[in-house]
Amino acid sequence: MAAPTTTGPPHSPAVRDDAVQDGAVHYGAFEEAPVAAMAQRIRQDVIRMAGGPEGAHAGGSLSCADLMAVLHAGLLRPGDAFVLSKGHAAPALYSALVQLGRLPADELDTYAQPGSRLFGHPAHDLPGVEFATGSLGHGLGLSIGLALAERLRGGDRRVYTVLGDGELQEGSVWEAALLAGHRRLPNLVAAVDRNGLQITGGTEGCVALEPLDAKFAAFGWQVRTVDGHDLAALHEALRPSPDGPVMVIATTVKGRGVPFLERKVAGHYAKLKPALVQRALAALARAKGEPS
Repeated sequence: MAAPTTTGPPHSPAVRDDAVQDGAVHYGAFEEAPVAAMAQRIRQDVIRMAGGPEGAHAGGSLSCADLMAVLHAGLLRPGDAFVLSKGHAAPALYSALVQLGRLPADELDTYAQPGSRLFGHPAHDLPGVEFATGSLGHGLGLSIGLALAERLRGGDRRVYTVLGDGELQEGSVWEAALLAGHRRLPNLVAAVDRNGLQITGGTEGCVALEPLDAKFAAFGWQVRTVDGHDLAALHEALRPSPDGPVMVIATTVKGRGVPFLERKVAGHYAKLKPALVQRALAALARAKGEPS
């Protein structure tokens, strides 16, 4: 397991991600097998949804599958909140909700079809969905609202959110980041699915984002950079910090697990023919023993 690198705000020591500093935050031992199984099933379900009549946002759903599995199978407690800011990765969320028993499995067959509850972006009336998202740039601000409300009522609810890296080109993200750092919210954990691609090409060629770690640290966040496909490392990095909000920069591969989609801009949204669905599922089956 590669340990996450940590970056604190300017002129302050780096945050140590350990049980002593986390104080009252307690976790059971990390069990990789059930998390890996959830991530594998997420990828299989994403491919099946991409094989439906409307296709699906496959690339970014595959890249964040490990992140989604660690959160939903390993970290989210009853009552905690999760916001999928990159709402176009809804297929990954729907699969996780099915595996948690919050949606019926056969409902995935209706994805994005007329009359279905499973829109291309998640709707707020689904169990496990706090807000309708997909208009990019708003999920972080909404999550901060939840975290602030929890502080006002004196509760211990944690708020987790997943953003896309292309989404960071929205100015509203940085307004929210500034507020979270100022309020030093200890119950807020955000993660960026840093796959380096968006629908129009590479993120750095569209609007350069680097150095991301230094930018969030300058706003007062505790920043942890980690391999976004290392399940154990993700589990460690996604711990909240008593010193303020945590930003996890999860380095991922767009289309992860399906060679003909990996690192391909064209895989951002895919409508797969049956032969390609079978080819993708076969590739995932061959990699079944790997963490992703």
